[in-house]
Amino acid sequence: MKQVKKAAKAKKGKLTVLIADDQTLFREGLKDLLENESRYIEVVGEAANGPEAISMAKKLRPNVILMDIKLPQLDGIQATRVIRKECPNTNVIILSSFEDDAHVMESVQAGANGYLSKMLPAVEMVNALKTFANEGVMIPQNVMGKLIQGLRSMGRATLEASLVALTKTEIRVLSLLGKGQSNKEIAAALTCSVKTVKNHLNSIFQKLEVSNRTEAVVKGIEMGLISAEDDRHTGV
Repeated sequence: MKQVKKAAKAKKGKLTVLIADDQTLFREGLKDLLENESRYIEVVGEAANGPEAISMAKKLRPNVILMDIKLPQLDGIQATRVIRKECPNTNVIILSSFEDDAHVMESVQAGANGYLSKMLPAVEMVNALKTFANEGVMIPQNVMGKLIQGLRSMGRATLEASLVALTKTEIRVLSLLGKGQSNKEIAAALTCSVKTVKNHLNSIFQKLEVSNRTEAVVKGIEMGLISAEDDRHTGV
């Protein structure tokens, strides 16, 4: 595919994005949509298949790749697995028409930082990217529910929550993360500042030995610390 721009030319503070989708009309439409938000977002490249996405990720090092789950030659999940290993600072958001448990689980296990429906209205797609730029994760609540269901159906052995010394407030924060809430929303729920929430998140990441919000939520679910339906951890 023809390279759109060099990542090095991306202005500081912008979210640099690579679009990976084999449907030309969808790819170009998404590019036009994002370029209307040029103040915040810069499209640095396009790819039409999995190997191309990997090659361009290595060359351009974008902040985010919007990855179609059904790419030719190498599907989006396999490409995500390679990219997250070889370009750890590049985040991947899976774009899919499917929202079943299996696809969500495979995407997260491959290292995807988010999962969005290709059927989203344009304004919601843009808002999702802006949220991702601020929060570092984009898994809508309905998709998070499927992720939790998938973890349960796999029958993974849970660890004793006591092995991880999370405070009541940190468990509360983790629970709110699992509900898809932003830092601002969590701060409102806890009646504290956004900076305090970020401090709690850093502590949670360190204790759970994870690097981002998605991994924290998944590990919290696996360990039995939280669930989507469980809002019992209200102590602060």
